[in-house]
Amino acid sequence: MKESEMLHYVDHTQLKAIATWEDIQNLCEEALEYKTASVCIPPCYIKRIHDKYGDKLNICTVIGFPLGYSTTIAKAAECEQALEDGAKEIDMVINITDVKNGDYKKVEDEIAFLKKIVGDKILKVIIETCYLTREEKIAMCHAVTNAGADFIKTSTGFGTGGATLEDVRLFKENIGPNVRIKAAGGVKSVADLETFINEGCSRIGTSSAINLIKGKLAKEY
Repeated sequence: MKESEMLHYVDHTQLKAIATWEDIQNLCEEALEYKTASVCIPPCYIKRIHDKYGDKLNICTVIGFPLGYSTTIAKAAECEQALEDGAKEIDMVINITDVKNGDYKKVEDEIAFLKKIVGDKILKVIIETCYLTREEKIAMCHAVTNAGADFIKTSTGFGTGGATLEDVRLFKENIGPNVRIKAAGGVKSVADLETFINEGCSRIGTSSAINLIKGKLAKEY
């Protein structure tokens, strides 16, 4: 695969708490130039981006980010506002405390509730693999599948670890045929980018991909 083609898999990301409007505009201009799959940005910037770029950009945002333990109703309100402002893809964080309490059905129900709001737009579910056991990861593969979400996503990029090939392979063994995989937080080189894509990831979440392709050092996700 050509390096330029790899960028079509990338959700070009800027989620730092100190991200300025200039940072976000630069991200958007790069996304347009290199034809990334989307820009993944904080909810507070969605409307401003949509007003400026319209449908030229595919806008992705995050819900319940990064810790996931806000209430379902709060996540639903975030989701509704994001869609109204112009987002077409939603990356939600599960309630990890529910997973740790073994309440997998509650997680599944929340995902299904948000998917109903998202409708025919894309819902990606961040399970934050760095905090989960193998058993819990498998349970989340089933929850994401049963709830009808579009993607399972490894990480926020703000936890103690990012995507690993081991987790991607575990996902492939346990998700349903309609669920795709997004790897995030573990791409630090062009070789990593290619490896995750070849392993079956349909999306890669990173702020580094364009700089990597341009031969620059990877920045922190």
